[in-house]
Amino acid sequence: MNQSALSEVVRSAAPLQGQHAPEIQAFGSVVSMPIALDKETRHESSNNLNQLLADTITLRDLYKKHHWQVSGPTFYQLHLLFDKHFNEQNELVDLIGERIMILGGVSVAMSADVAEMTLVPRPPKGREEVPVQISRLLHAHEIVLKEGHAMGRSATEQGDDGTNDLLVSNVIRTNELQVWFVAEHVVAFRQ
Repeated sequence: MNQSALSEVVRSAAPLQGQHAPEIQAFGSVVSMPIALDKETRHESSNNLNQLLADTITLRDLYKKHHWQVSGPTFYQLHLLFDKHFNEQNELVDLIGERIMILGGVSVAMSADVAEMTLVPRPPKGREEVPVQISRLLHAHEIVLKEGHAMGRSATEQGDDGTNDLLVSNVIRTNELQVWFVAEHVVAFRQ
């Protein structure tokens, strides 16, 4: 191709579609990052956080499902609460995904991959009563919190203070607060 023709290609505003290339990093691997943590620590934290990320994405999506499908006398309050919690979980998704990348890992990102990895049981596609929705949310929170506590201890033992801080300051505190707000909706008073 002559210089004139090459110049025309480079200056074109047309998108270059259909490009293909091999992956530049495999899922489950870590690349070297100058963050003063050894490869084994970064690898373990990255793997742990990917499990937590899959479960947090699933919990986030449960909140949106229930936000859309809630019904009954507490519809308005729960509709708003579920959407608020969805947004807070969405912030956690971003923080966890970014921490994995900081560690040199690759964040799980696609719904099919999340569905394969998550420990949170899949709900039916249809609508459920409010107490069942809340039970599902509380169970999902418990899964995330158990992981957060165990992973936080592991991160501390490995000297991964950044991951521990994310887990304690963001994941655990947010999930505990959300559990409180949701659980109060299913308190049974005896007469």
